[in-house]
Amino acid sequence: MTNTLKLGRVGLLLLVCTSVAAGFLWLPPVPMFVSPALARIAVFHIPCSLVGSVATAVGVWYAVCYLKNRRLEDDIKSSVSLGLALLLWTLTTVTGAIFANAEWGAYWSWDIKQISIVMLLLIYCAYFALRTAIDDGRKRATVSAVYTLFALVSVPFLTLILPNSTPNTLHPKNVVFGGEYWLVLTAFSVSLTLIYVWAFRVHVALETVQLRLSRLARAASQTRVPAKAVVVEGRL
Repeated sequence: MTNTLKLGRVGLLLLVCTSVAAGFLWLPPVPMFVSPALARIAVFHIPCSLVGSVATAVGVWYAVCYLKNRRLEDDIKSSVSLGLALLLWTLTTVTGAIFANAEWGAYWSWDIKQISIVMLLLIYCAYFALRTAIDDGRKRATVSAVYTLFALVSVPFLTLILPNSTPNTLHPKNVVFGGEYWLVLTAFSVSLTLIYVWAFRVHVALETVQLRLSRLARAASQTRVPAKAVVVEGRL
């Protein structure tokens, strides 16, 4: 491990710790909320949604790359990124539910934005259920890539169009945050993006090694079969 890589990881850890500490300890309450202190959760809730959108876009990009080049490595990158996107969308839902309970008195209020995010979660849960149902690697990659392209239509609809299509939402409108909120929100967005990149690279590396090992095992089994056939034929 190079010194640059070590310094990068230490810097990322410091950035994450500083962002989280600032979010909980430094930011002032916002009086317009029922629970003014809980407005701080916005600096975690919004970045989860933003980075989740980025991870979804990366997954779609590699799905297109797979359909173009038919490389299983692209399928791995697509599925890993969409898995991280699903995690980030889940964190978005959880942080939103915590805010909803404090502001509206219930974790679930059938708000249009809550319904939209849950629909998005179900779409990508179905993606992974579909992958587990197909054993053949090539077929699984192709079907998953096609599903990803169809699911792409739902992302802007469920994150932008549908939630903003009606004024009948419990979500706060015209909220004005101070400069310190935007500073912490930006810092946490950057740190969360870097965490996503790190996790993406690690998982892709592990999945790629597993793919190569399975290819080697398959090649070894194919080379052993003719040898056995020759021995049997010699005995005959």
